[in-house]
Amino acid sequence: MKKMTAMQELWDYIDANYHEENFNLYNVKKLSIEKEKEQIIESYCQGCFDIAQDEDIFPRETAQDYYNTTFKSE
Repeated sequence: MKKMTAMQELWDYIDANYHEENFNLYNVKKLSIEKEKEQIIESYCQGCFDIAQDEDIFPRETAQDYYNTTFKSE
């Protein structure tokens, strides 16, 4: 199964659930932002691994720091 971007998942979710009684855009926004964050962190980790061929050199915490520094506005 091919992976989807956070935006693709967001639109698929909206298409499938828009007419549901409990549809809530706030929850959709929250879920899509979290999914995008996960994808950015995974991409960072994969890129570091591809370069170093040693995942222990680039721990997940470093990817989390990268995300927070680059994208987090709080």
